Amino acid sequence: MLTEVSTQEGGRTGAAAPAVTGAILELRGLACRRGRKRLFGDLDAQLAGGELLRITGANGAGKTSLLKLICGLLAPEAGQVLWRGEPIGGQREAYHRELVHLGHAAALKDELSALENLRVAACVAGQRLGSADARRALAEAGLAGREQLPARLLSQGQRRRAVLARLAFADAALWVLDEPFNALDTAATGWLLGLLRAQLERGGMVVLTSHLPLALDGALRQRSLAL
Repeated sequence: MLTEVSTQEGGRTGAAAPAVTGAILELRGLACRRGRKRLFGDLDAQLAGGELLRITGANGAGKTSLLKLICGLLAPEAGQVLWRGEPIGGQREAYHRELVHLGHAAALKDELSALENLRVAACVAGQRLGSADARRALAEAGLAGREQLPARLLSQGQRRRAVLARLAFADAALWVLDEPFNALDTAATGWLLGLLRAQLERGGMVVLTSHLPLALDGALRQRSLAL
């Protein structure tokens, strides 16, 4: 089921979002300003387990800023983000343990291999990832035979896949992804869609930015928010 949640031009004031039964993530009256420009205001949205929220909008509309607000990396001008009914500011550590955030830029250390980068990312997230499991995740991402290459030698698409491979073992309740499909070819797009399906089918949630509709199973719940 796809529920559209739109905003209006000229100050970008969000329309009231339809209520979501069992909402876990809630955006309540959010407003964001960059310098003198207000990107959006009075923005409301809710997300329950097993749902995906796709954020769309023109460049500069505030998509990345909204993701940062959701992750607690940016303070809103007004409003709040609620997780399980409580503001995220009062439960920062617990909230971040249930969150995976992958930004638009490929956050890789150029001197490390794809394999090393993936295992370091797992360690930082508090997960123990063995070499065999890491190799398997990278192979599924289409990087078989390139696991030991320094990240600086990988193409843009390969670097993106090396970062996204973290999702193969991410058991966080909420994934927040900034333009995850950028630089991916058809095969890699299909692989990523499979990871998103698995996350939703196990009751997890996804918030992402993307200019294109996602070819997910019609039984999976997608919501759209346009800035």
